[in-house]
Amino acid sequence: MATRNPAAFRRLPAAAAALLCLHLGAQAGGPGPDDRYDDRHGGHGHGEPMRPNVLPRGITSLARTAYTATSPGGGTSASTQDLLTAGLGKTGLAGAAPAYADPLNPTALELRRNAIYANYRGLLDITANGGYGRLYGPNIDLAGNDTLGEGLIPGVEYLGYVDVPGGNRRVTTAVQVPASFDTSKPCIVAAPSSGSRGVYGAIGTVAEWALKRGCAVALTDTGKGMGLHDLSDNTVHRIDGTRADAADPLSHFSAKLSEDQRAAFNARTPNRVALKHAHSQTNPERDWGTDTLAAVRYALWALNQEYGPSVGRSPLKWQRFRPENTLVMAASVSNGGTAVLRAAEQDEQGLIDAVVAGEPGATPRSTYGYGVQQGGQPVAFGKPLLDYFTFANLYQPCAALAAEASMGAELSIHNYMTLTGMNPRAANRCASLAQAGMVSGADTAAQAADALSKLRHYGWGPYNDQMHNAHYGLGNAVIVTSMYVNAYGRFSVLDNVCGVSFAGVDAAFAPAPIAPAAKAVSYATGNGTANGAPATVIVNDSVGGARRWDFAVSPGTALADLGFEAAVCQRALFTGTDPRSGAPLTDTSTPTRAQSEAVRRGVREVLASGDLQRKPTLVVAGRSDALLPVNNAARAYTAFNQAVERGRSRLRYVEVTNGQHFDGFLGFSGFDTRYVPLHVYFLDGLNAMYAHLTTGATLPPSQVVRTTPRGGLPGAAPAVTRAANLPPIAATPAAGDAITFNGNALNVPN
Repeated sequence: MATRNPAAFRRLPAAAAALLCLHLGAQAGGPGPDDRYDDRHGGHGHGEPMRPNVLPRGITSLARTAYTATSPGGGTSASTQDLLTAGLGKTGLAGAAPAYADPLNPTALELRRNAIYANYRGLLDITANGGYGRLYGPNIDLAGNDTLGEGLIPGVEYLGYVDVPGGNRRVTTAVQVPASFDTSKPCIVAAPSSGSRGVYGAIGTVAEWALKRGCAVALTDTGKGMGLHDLSDNTVHRIDGTRADAADPLSHFSAKLSEDQRAAFNARTPNRVALKHAHSQTNPERDWGTDTLAAVRYALWALNQEYGPSVGRSPLKWQRFRPENTLVMAASVSNGGTAVLRAAEQDEQGLIDAVVAGEPGATPRSTYGYGVQQGGQPVAFGKPLLDYFTFANLYQPCAALAAEASMGAELSIHNYMTLTGMNPRAANRCASLAQAGMVSGADTAAQAADALSKLRHYGWGPYNDQMHNAHYGLGNAVIVTSMYVNAYGRFSVLDNVCGVSFAGVDAAFAPAPIAPAAKAVSYATGNGTANGAPATVIVNDSVGGARRWDFAVSPGTALADLGFEAAVCQRALFTGTDPRSGAPLTDTSTPTRAQSEAVRRGVREVLASGDLQRKPTLVVAGRSDALLPVNNAARAYTAFNQAVERGRSRLRYVEVTNGQHFDGFLGFSGFDTRYVPLHVYFLDGLNAMYAHLTTGATLPPSQVVRTTPRGGLPGAAPAVTRAANLPPIAATPAAGDAITFNGNALNVPN
């Protein structure tokens, strides 16, 4: 059942609320300012003074809801939902998406249920052969055994948000407290979302493990999430996922624009949308770390609301749990992995005890004075995310046609460009690159080979060659580039930077209204990006009218070359020069010098310090990750941390061969035969870190874990097993597997 927190108390300034707590405590006979913790109060630091439980500054708590289901049900009420599976259980998460009673008007509870369903499946392979229900899943206990049935975990969930000063977005936070929470061994796991996902983005990757452990979970979208402002009808998502007018006080995100601006924009470029991550004009990545820390503070407050001693007969509570007596881990994957590393760097109050980061994209502030080697040979490393994404956005489609990247006529999702007939347009991209002097070669084969060589010299390895096809074909480079240039530059949706916008499309791939039913449920189905659910990337200046990026015809080349000129413009935003001529941007160029300076300023704001303050940290990454290539991401951050903290570093790095970025893709044909579930090793890392914190167990040394792909036919790979495919992280790795840092270089064995 949902209950509101006392509104008057919530709005009090912290100092006034503290004074009120002390005054009420003295009048009502409750603990006063000189009282001390003892066993009756459940304190862990005996003799410590009592403190009032005041909601942290900047956080608004909206509701407390008990999700009490212990067996699967419809998930249409709080009593038929739980914290982990929203009432669906292990079987329901693997089944068809639950239906809405009224698809045009879904309830907040239905949207929560389906958001958990979609986020769980978006991050993990949900097929049995891929490991779901056998190696991981709600039914698998912490020892890896199938003992938990459908795996429902009842408890209470607090929902709140952090307002961003001067911004137009909210950081949504949900604190989940399982019924199994042990007040004698209190623990919190901070779990920021991956990608651009909403508040439940880490439900399957992190929250499942934490809830099974009996820990509270501090979920947060870190200022991202499914905030879709449809500029045609001026509707937005509320924080609970339902749709409302843009002026609604609980809007998740509303673009900054006047009614006159909106009308003029719609007249010029109809049917467009603004997305929270791209268009909040606040550069949300700058605050991913502090947003994660805010979620921890909210979780401590929520635990004290649940279990703290009452102040007399008032609804107010005393603090029972504080950072000093509560174990706090920060853990997540991808952008969430970046967020937890940044949180550890920025943790001035000692909130976080340890970090586990899966496939993080954190970019070192500097690449001077240290290096990265593989097999003893130096590699390119440490480039900012927007640098290598704008580079990939230019060269990846051409490189995918190279002989070494080719998969021939294989009919699989892994060979997506071939499967969907994109290769002729990729050949046109090669021709456009050659015409601009950006690749060499007299024919497509030679041009593609040159493009692939350029990618290899920019941080990707030979183990990424065949992955370029699916990554580009599925739109990853285009989507991320288009969103991040807007985010870093703090551009408005009105700017249409580089002639790129976001919209739904019709059968001709032209901008069109989003279907009402799709928009109504988009909080649950969308992942916060322009991935087509329900909006995609549009090239406004395509010959013949605006078109989806993969069908765009560039006006300067007259070729269907996958929006080449838009990609050139986006690259220029990072470099500050025209990629074709090398000439510096000017006040009248496209893009302008001022736009590029804004983007590069935003990039500088998100660079990592590398100082983890000696917190025990475990980074797990897949060598085959072609989205966040390890040379520019996990390896680079590890090397930077070693250089910054020198002998004081407590970071351990585990690199998994045949691991790639998207475990959610492992159920797709061609992915199933080539790659292993990285999630299994992330869970191993969580268990190792918990044992280290609670028993003093030694963390495993940095190492390469050598796995064996499943093989077989695309779409019909045999079942993955620990014995055949997934060797454990070694307590003492073989010499040929040990990752070392010597002579100011991180050395990763071949």
